[in-house]
Amino acid sequence: MLFNSVTFLGLFLPIICILYWQLKGNARLWLLLLGSTTFYGFWRIEFVPLMLGSAVMDYYLALLIDRQEDPIKRKRLMQVSLVVNLGILGFFKYFIFFRNSVFSLAEVLGFHPSFTTINIILPLGISFYIFQTLSYTIDVYRRDLPPERNMLRYLTFVTFYPHLVAGPIMRPDILIPQLKDPAPFDGQQVRRGIERIIAGLFLKVVLADTIAGFVDQGFGGNIAQMSAFDAWTLAFLFGFQIYFDFAGYSSIAIGSAMIMNIYVPENFNFPYVATSPREFWKRWHISLSTWIRDYVYIPLMGRYREPGHGAWDTLAESSENVPGAAKVTEGKRTRALFSTWAIMGLWHGANWTFVLWGVYHAAMVWAQRVISPRIRMPGGVIGALIGVAITLPLMMAAWIPFRAVSLHDTFTLWGKMLDPRQYHAFGLAPNSYMMAAALTVSMFIVWFVRDRIVPRFAANGTPLVVAKTAYLTVAIAIVFVMLEVKSAFIYFQF
Repeated sequence: MLFNSVTFLGLFLPIICILYWQLKGNARLWLLLLGSTTFYGFWRIEFVPLMLGSAVMDYYLALLIDRQEDPIKRKRLMQVSLVVNLGILGFFKYFIFFRNSVFSLAEVLGFHPSFTTINIILPLGISFYIFQTLSYTIDVYRRDLPPERNMLRYLTFVTFYPHLVAGPIMRPDILIPQLKDPAPFDGQQVRRGIERIIAGLFLKVVLADTIAGFVDQGFGGNIAQMSAFDAWTLAFLFGFQIYFDFAGYSSIAIGSAMIMNIYVPENFNFPYVATSPREFWKRWHISLSTWIRDYVYIPLMGRYREPGHGAWDTLAESSENVPGAAKVTEGKRTRALFSTWAIMGLWHGANWTFVLWGVYHAAMVWAQRVISPRIRMPGGVIGALIGVAITLPLMMAAWIPFRAVSLHDTFTLWGKMLDPRQYHAFGLAPNSYMMAAALTVSMFIVWFVRDRIVPRFAANGTPLVVAKTAYLTVAIAIVFVMLEVKSAFIYFQF
């Protein structure tokens, strides 16, 4: 079931939300569990047992880990969760990729292996719910979280439909307590939730789906004949498409939960106004970047701690070396950085283009580490403008391997961007260039209004109410006219 479908907006969402406020206790949890499995089953019902099976396994493993005092046995139980969950993810998402990579290498070496063609359907949202159950088991192992003994509540946490198939990735310590002690009905939250859903639909239906046609046409054309202007335009257009698409999904997810007065954390915060690569990842897909940091990057650095000594969630890079802990060498930090980003790339897709995308971002963060201590940037507005002017094109160029169909196309487009002789022609549809420029300018205007203008009128709410009413009226009208399922959300494929 898609968030931008009439089935969801006209039937599923109103029925679930109305019944939620009519029911109490376990009845609410049963409603959410059955509603969420129905939501997921609209795609392929035969994959519901796989999702529930993985969740049930981790439920019992967490209970066993909690009861076990022997550290070696505790670790082995945690490793069972890792092996099984990553094995499931690896089979469905990466089996064909690694098989084809091995056979391609064999052909380069002169061998000619034969194999039977098989098709493996990638279960919807598998990367998200696997990461979610893994974080639960690991947190129980670290004694950062007591195991949830109510299976109904635990399964509701795993399957909660707003974030099930494309995030935000919910930490158990955020959602489980809200299911255990639900917040009371709040009309203001219902209103805010509806506003977030409208905003998300506008981002997806009006902006992302409109841009998608230009992006598909561009990347489906003759890459070799494009100019550097074309390459940059496609990079910017796809950068905005995936931002509006994914931020739109996250906004609808947050709004859907907000109607039930359930808090789902923000996943985006104007990432393209970032002044550095590191700041970009504090603003883009926040739930994934913090998850990868806490459960992959920091352990790869060799930073382990005694169970029960707090989560990594607030750890800043500047405090990676702390008193009483083994010093993390620069070499180990760098190896952990590039390994983590390669994993991040593979998480997004089973293709070497995604690995390249991850390594590219690792190189940008590493370059910032090396260069920033040696260069003194001006402060204030001038420094911020310089930072954005450098960071924005670097981040947009990163979307080339994310969207290109092959490494060859990626390097062809990157090569054109770096070749001064390629800045000579415009081969895309004329409105492609105007759209990319207009979106860039509009994004900065919207950010400036939200962060600089709106706070000044916070004390006197009348102008804000008038402006918001006008915006919502226009947005609803446009969404209503354009609402149709042109395409699934991009992150559904991950």
